[in-house]
Amino acid sequence: MTRKNYYITTDGFLKRNENTLYFVNKDLKRPIPINKIYSIYSYGALTISSQALNLLSKEGIPVHFFNRYGFYSGSFYPRETLLSGDIIIKQAEHVIDHYKRIEIARSFVMGAAMNMKRVLGYYGIENGISDILMDLESSNSITEVMNVEARIRLDYYGAVDSILPEGFRIGKRTRRPPENMTNAMISFGNSLLYSTVISELYNTQLNPTISYLHEPFERRYSLALDLSEIFKPTIIDRMIISLIKKRAIKTGDFEHGMNQCLLNEAGKRKFLAEYDRRLGKTVKHRELGRKVSYRRLIRLEAYKLIKHLIGQKRYEPFVMWW
Repeated sequence: MTRKNYYITTDGFLKRNENTLYFVNKDLKRPIPINKIYSIYSYGALTISSQALNLLSKEGIPVHFFNRYGFYSGSFYPRETLLSGDIIIKQAEHVIDHYKRIEIARSFVMGAAMNMKRVLGYYGIENGISDILMDLESSNSITEVMNVEARIRLDYYGAVDSILPEGFRIGKRTRRPPENMTNAMISFGNSLLYSTVISELYNTQLNPTISYLHEPFERRYSLALDLSEIFKPTIIDRMIISLIKKRAIKTGDFEHGMNQCLLNEAGKRKFLAEYDRRLGKTVKHRELGRKVSYRRLIRLEAYKLIKHLIGQKRYEPFVMWW
C-alpha cells in the first residue's frame, strides 16, 4: 500500500484508537489509518495525544509543524532505526577536512545552478549563471561558495521575473516576512520542501544535523537545507511558475498586511494539493531504468551522498534531464 503525506490546515486534535489515528475538531472526526501515512504536515494549532505520538514513533512517521504564516517551526522526529556509527563518523570527517567539505559544498551549488539553468532554458530565457559559476572552482571557503550561490540566485530570480506577469514578479527577494505574492509562495514552498527532505533523510543512515554548504548549527537539520538547494528549482520554482502562468493561483489566494503578503487558507490548500501532486509525479531514471517519483529522487540523492562519504562513488549532484 502506498503511503501518503497528510496535510492538516485547520486547528484540531490528533488522537489514537488502536492502530488508527483520528483528526478531530469542532466540525469533523476523520480517521487516518496508520499504514497509509508517510508524513504529516500541520499548518494549524495541533494537539497530539501521547498515545498518538507513541504510535507515530513506532511506525516511523515524522510530523512537521508550521506557524500560521507557513514558516517551518519544528518536527516530531521519531526514534531513528537506521543508525550507523560508521556513516556518522564519515559525515563528520568530511566536515572537519576543509577540502572534503568544500568539494561537497561546491557540488550542491553546482547542482542548484544547473537546475536553475534548466528552468530558465525551458522558457528560452538567457541568463548569466554560467559566467558566475566560473568563480565556483576558485572558491576556497564556505563563505566564498555561499557568495557564488547568492549571486547565481540573484541573477536567476531576475531572469524568472521576465517570465512572470507584472503583478506576480519577485522583484527583491524578501523572506520574513515576504512582501509580495511570489515571494510568499517561494517562502512557503521552500519551507515545505525543507520538511520533505527531513522526512527522506529520516529513512537513511545520514545524520540530518551534519551539513556541508550550510553551517551545522544546533536546533536545525542543516543537511536538509543543503539538499533542498538542489531541488528548489525543480520542484518549487517550476511549480510556482506553472501555477501563475496557468492562473491556477490568483490574487484572491493571498492576504496582505503591513509590508507582508501571505497565502490565505484557500491559497495554502491549492499550493499543498499541487505540491503533493508534484511529489508523486514520476520520471524514468537514467541509471535505474525505471520510473521514480520526485520524492524518491530526494532519497536517491541522499544515497548518492552516502556512497561519496564511504568512498564508493564520487558524488555528482542531481540535474534535471527532462
